[in-house]
Amino acid sequence: MFEKPRSLSRRGYLGKLNMADDELAAIRAKRMQELQAQYGGQNATQMQQQQEAMQREAEMRNSMLSQILGQDARARLNSIALVKPEKAKMMEGMLIQMARTGQIAGKLSESQLVSLLQEVSEKTQKKTTVKFNRKRIDDSDDDDD
Repeated sequence: MFEKPRSLSRRGYLGKLNMADDELAAIRAKRMQELQAQYGGQNATQMQQQQEAMQREAEMRNSMLSQILGQDARARLNSIALVKPEKAKMMEGMLIQMARTGQIAGKLSESQLVSLLQEVSEKTQKKTTVKFNRKRIDDSDDDDD
């Protein structure tokens, strides 16, 4: 009635594993070639150097922000980054620029950061206008004869 399931011998199982590993290696090699072609033929060391440079830049950015912002302001900026990453990056750049030019003295508190955010929001807020284009008809009510 019921067939007993065939169990794979240890050698059969390992043989299938090796075949899967070979396929996986082929897929990885193909993907690596695609990535190298996409990045203009850069080799792995150049890509690694770029990643390290980006990492150093991010660390420098974070260290500058920790010097500029208090912990509560930093937490607020991080929570903004979760919702609106582009706005947070813009604010980080603006804060770093302000610190470099000497416009910021000491650490900013959360309330000071909020006021800066409000100023930036007011300046960058898109104002929507609605314009009605009504078609004029010859028999309009303008002519009272």
